[in-house]
Amino acid sequence: MSFDRRKTPSWRTGYRFQYEPAQKGHVLLYPEGMIKLNESAALIGGLIDGQRDVTAIIAELDKQFPGVPELGEDIEQFMEVARAQHWIELA
Repeated sequence: MSFDRRKTPSWRTGYRFQYEPAQKGHVLLYPEGMIKLNESAALIGGLIDGQRDVTAIIAELDKQFPGVPELGEDIEQFMEVARAQHWIELA
């Protein structure tokens, strides 16, 4: 089964994406703790707003990083991991 890029990701209730100066990077805060995101995950996370679908997120990052091979697949992989970890919901 292939990934549906028309789905729109949103952070789950209780999860907040933000820049954390003490961590010198972007984090995902949730009631039980915090996850420090790597630079790639932070770029994707910054575009998760509950409005853009995965296709729009891929298009936006493709503008910033044109010609990156497998960009779409990498973003799909992030979405799958984030959904499996219960960070996001895909609707």
